[in-house]
Amino acid sequence: MINYKQEQAKPIGVFDSGIGGLTVVRALIKRLPHENIVYFGDTARVPYGSKSPQTVREYADEDTAFLIGKNVKMIVIACNTVSSVAIDVVQKRAKIPVVGVIVPGAKAASEATRNNRIGVIGTVGTIKSNAYTNAIRLENATATVTAQACPLFVPLAEEGWIEHKATELIAKEYLFPLKLAKIDTLVLGCTHYPILSETISAVLGGEITLIDSGEATAKEVERLLIEQQLKNASTHKANLQFYVSDIPHKFTEIGERFLGQTLGRVRQATL
Repeated sequence: MINYKQEQAKPIGVFDSGIGGLTVVRALIKRLPHENIVYFGDTARVPYGSKSPQTVREYADEDTAFLIGKNVKMIVIACNTVSSVAIDVVQKRAKIPVVGVIVPGAKAASEATRNNRIGVIGTVGTIKSNAYTNAIRLENATATVTAQACPLFVPLAEEGWIEHKATELIAKEYLFPLKLAKIDTLVLGCTHYPILSETISAVLGGEITLIDSGEATAKEVERLLIEQQLKNASTHKANLQFYVSDIPHKFTEIGERFLGQTLGRVRQATL
C-alpha cells in the first residue's frame, strides 16, 4: 500500500549542466513554496550545449542516477539541451515522473501567439536539435517558427552584464532575424536567458511576449504533482539542497543572482 504522505514529502530532483537551471528552481519555489528540492549542477562538464548528443546522453544518465540516489519523487530536467536530445534516457533510468523544459515552453508559446509567428532562442545544441520547432508545430501546425542560436548570452548572464552596452549590441545582432520574421512571441530556450529578459525585450520591442520555459515547466510540475497525488501537503519551509560537480564557491557566487535568494551550503558531489 502506498503511503502518500511519505511519497509527498520526498524532494523534487532538478538537474542542469551548471548554474542556469537555478532559474527553473526559482520558478518552482515561487509556484510550489513547500516542495523540497535537490538540485544538481554538473559544473565540471558545463556547457552541454556544444557537446555531441551522445555525450549529452551519457551525462544525463549519470546526472539522473545521482538524483535517484537522493530518493526524489520526480525529476525536472532544467537543461534545454538534455530536454532536446536525452529526455528518453532520463525517463528510462528514473522510472518516476520526468518533466523537461521543451514541451511546457512550446505549449505556452503556442497559447500566447496572436499572429502564429514564434521565435526560439537557445544554445547551438538546442537549436540544432529542432526540438522546440517540432514541439511547437505539434501544438500548432500552422505556426511559423524562427530559431536562432545565441551562445554568447550564457557568459554574459554569468558575468552579470545585464544592462551592459556589449549585451545590447550582441542582442541586436542575434535578434535581428527574429525582428525581420515579425514574431510576436519568443521562447527563451535556455535557462540563462531570463536573466537578460529586459535587454531582449528592449531590443525586440515591448509588444513581444517572452516565454520563460522555467515558469511554464513549474506550472506543468504542479499539474503532474496534483494528478499523481504527489504534491507536498506540508506547510513547513521547504528544504533546498544544492550539489555541484566542481567549484562550489563559484557556483554560490553566481548562483544567487540566478536563484534570487541565498543558496546556503553548496556541496560537491561525486558522480
